[in-house]
Parts: sequence; C-alpha cells; structure tokens
Amino acid sequence: ATAAPVAPAAPAPAASAASPAGAAADPASHPGAVTSPMVGTAYLSPEPGAEAFVTVGAQVKEGQTLLIIEAMKTMNHIPAPRGGTVRRILVEDGSPVEYGAPLLIIE
Repeated sequence: ATAAPVAPAAPAPAASAASPAGAAADPASHPGAVTSPMVGTAYLSPEPGAEAFVTVGAQVKEGQTLLIIEAMKTMNHIPAPRGGTVRRILVEDGSPVEYGAPLLIIE
C-alpha cells in the first residue's frame, strides 16, 4: 500500500525538477534572449586580445554592439535590440553559431 503512493509522488518531483532545468537549458525561450541572425563564428571582442564588447552585468543601450559574427569573411556587428543589463553570455569567443541560436540574455 505504501509503494503505490510513493511511486506517483516520485515522478512528480522529478518532472517539476526537470521543468526549471529545461527552462534553463533552453535560453532561446527566455524573453530577453538575443538570437543569431545568421550562421557564422561568434567573436566577443573586436580583435584577438582586445577587451570584450560586453560582459555579464554590463548596461547596454539599444544599438550598441554586443558581439561580432563572422560569416563568409564578413564581420557582422550584432547590435543590442533593446537597452538593459547583460545577464548571461551564452557563446564562447570563436565558437560557431547557428541561425536563431541564443547568443546572450539582456534584461
């Protein structure tokens, strides 16, 4: 009799625990996500060894360059779609990005 109540209870916490993890694992669904407009290579600074365009906690203005995506040898500056605070940077310098991939989160 005790096994029956325990079994349904066990999946319920697991499911609720999976939901926040799932939300955290999918930053693209975050309302503040800035997504990649193209496939390419992400660069967080204007040149190797230079200071990054933005850091976590930085205040940004609409239109400010957040990072560069290189596509077909062209450096494309990715502007902030809105002002706010950079909460997370989701790509590493020099990493490949896909179209629609979340790059960072601004709140």
